[in-house]
Amino acid sequence: MRIRTLLIVITLSAIAAFVWLNWSAITLTTTLSLGVATIQAPLGFLLLSLLVLFTVLFFAFVIYSKTSGFFKERHHSREMQATQELADSAETSRFTELRELLGVELKKQAELYGESTAKVLARLEKLDSDFRSAIKA
Repeated sequence: MRIRTLLIVITLSAIAAFVWLNWSAITLTTTLSLGVATIQAPLGFLLLSLLVLFTVLFFAFVIYSKTSGFFKERHHSREMQATQELADSAETSRFTELRELLGVELKKQAELYGESTAKVLARLEKLDSDFRSAIKA
């Protein structure tokens, strides 16, 4: 249990014990002024009711705040996941495009290498035949 939760439980327990010990004073009827009229009601019970009302409202606000934060976090998580998937697919398409471009370039280089090799071999054969004919002559 977290320290904050423990403090809330201790505080609520202390309030409950105080109310239980002083219940006769809390339910004692007294004259209360409402500004425009006066009524007979137990002041302690009225204040205790207000305390309970504000405690319930506080917990409702905390639950609402945590829930809305959770939903915002889920929404942001989904957006980030969609963005990550989009980036991954874009990267994959770039790699595919690069692979295709490199394949084409490598084929061109292989053809150029084949042509230049053939030319060099043809020149070597010509030189060899010229050299042999020069030696025979």
